[in-house]
Amino acid sequence: RSEQLDDMFAKDVKAQGAMAVLLRDALKPNLIQTIEGTPAIMHTGPFANIAHGTSSIIATDIALRLFDYVVIEAGFGSDLGAEKFFNIVTRAGNLKVDACVLITTIRALKEHGHGVLEYGFSNLEKHVENMRNFGVPVVVAVNKFPDDTDEEIELLRDHCSMKDVKVVVSEVYAKGSEGGISLANTVVETIDNQPAKSIAYTYDLKDSLETKIEKVAQTIYGAKGVTYTTGAKGTLKSLTKRGYGKLPICIAKTQFSLSDNKALKGRPSGFDVEVVGADVSNGAGFVVVYMGEINLMPGLPEHPAAEDMDVDDEGSISGVF
Repeated sequence: RSEQLDDMFAKDVKAQGAMAVLLRDALKPNLIQTIEGTPAIMHTGPFANIAHGTSSIIATDIALRLFDYVVIEAGFGSDLGAEKFFNIVTRAGNLKVDACVLITTIRALKEHGHGVLEYGFSNLEKHVENMRNFGVPVVVAVNKFPDDTDEEIELLRDHCSMKDVKVVVSEVYAKGSEGGISLANTVVETIDNQPAKSIAYTYDLKDSLETKIEKVAQTIYGAKGVTYTTGAKGTLKSLTKRGYGKLPICIAKTQFSLSDNKALKGRPSGFDVEVVGADVSNGAGFVVVYMGEINLMPGLPEHPAAEDMDVDDEGSISGVF
């Protein structure tokens, strides 16, 4: 925005031509292949904790024209990538969703259970509940690690069975496509036998920005309520006055908790989330809402995978997988 607080656009700084040059080819999805030679489409890489977390609608549209089944990754959990996929992406792309594959791990459930597997089940239950509330059937995929025991996996199976949730062990990382055949078959069977309903959006686009925020916080996160800093209140009021109040919202918050506090594990209750700011991504078509302490410029971990990659004198690559 300008010093006069007016909205500024690319044309105001005469950058629209240069941006169009960059976007001409960048708008084209990338056709890549897996290590087994299977074609895949990769396009854009937004983080789901600070952005919407899915590939582009252009990539999805192309995939739907070419393949019988299209699998789209929605980053992190049902509170982030999945919520935004349903409330933002499916609306923008007029997409129908046939099923949801909810990926979990034994170690993640232990993390949310403070080291006890059973205590972490409540976190998984909330994610399943969120997906079912959108009107789609859910299949839980257990991404198996070498140190997972059969007893732990059976304990998870038994718990999900009591909740009428399908569970399939995925060993794609260790075995490639062979390790995912059971999961693929289960997903296809689910699509054939459990037709998805029309998507039940969390909020109506006609709702105020504050109402949208509160509906997501209470329905998806399980929050008791929402608080706003003085600055956030003023920004939301300004965004509404400037004509952005009917856009969908994209909440930026921690990925480590259903709340806005990364220390709250499992399925927390009785908590409030705090809105500390907001902005508009006008080109993308949504209002970004900032909650809690969130790093909007995430960097690499302390030991990036790139540090282990190398090429020897014979030209052989190591450290990639």
